[in-house]
Amino acid sequence: MAVWGGASESDLKAAGAEALPDGPSGVRLRGWHIESSRRPILNSLALQEWEEKLGTSHLPEMVFGESSLYLLHEDSGLKLHFNAFDALKGWKREPLPPVEVPAAAKWKFRSKPFQQVILDYDYTFTTPYCGSEAIEPNPEKAISEDGCCSLCWEDCDERIDLAALSSKEPILFYDEVVLYEDELADNGVSLLTVKVRVMPSCWFLLLRFWLRVDGVLMRLRDTRVYCAFKGFPSDSASYGDPNLISQRLPVIAHKTQRLKVSSLLIC
Repeated sequence: MAVWGGASESDLKAAGAEALPDGPSGVRLRGWHIESSRRPILNSLALQEWEEKLGTSHLPEMVFGESSLYLLHEDSGLKLHFNAFDALKGWKREPLPPVEVPAAAKWKFRSKPFQQVILDYDYTFTTPYCGSEAIEPNPEKAISEDGCCSLCWEDCDERIDLAALSSKEPILFYDEVVLYEDELADNGVSLLTVKVRVMPSCWFLLLRFWLRVDGVLMRLRDTRVYCAFKGFPSDSASYGDPNLISQRLPVIAHKTQRLKVSSLLIC
């Protein structure tokens, strides 16, 4: 369930943010539109359609196919989004061998009890998925001459500012969305989730695939995305809390002193 992390209307206003109108869960802040959607698991008809599109007869027990999270930078049209279908496409493209465990012998009767199924696929649904991306055209902005519609990722030595994430800023928006889950016939868990946390100075996202095959294997694949906002909000209401502003102002002078008091002997 989406929560607002205790953020009040004054917290949102002070950060120059606004909650999305009634309906979607999310927030708009510093040019970013951040929205999450959580829906029930797909029904059998929808699962059949997915099997045809993906070219498989195997899907996780619980697929939240209409659940998603997306972050849109409104000026540039840059969009990062996270969904189960693209994650399962990644699973299909990465041909990992099935995990060899004794308990797997009975799994082949899980979905087709009257037909023997050979476990020749990765039934852990391990995916290399790191998220989906797109450029959404902005009709108010001119299209670039090169017509580039792809994002450019570069390797770098920078690290996520963990100190900023542990600061006492108010959490303006938080949500966790489950994309798919399989309990491996009560022999473990395969789980793909995405979480987002939005604060006045940044947003942070964690996409996590977690696998546990009881007594045999554990596997964890994390994708972290961090965006720090530059500059200061233009809304004058954003400057009402000096505790928040003190974290953003440059230090002009700093001095540390210690007062030494001599011991006094009283007779």
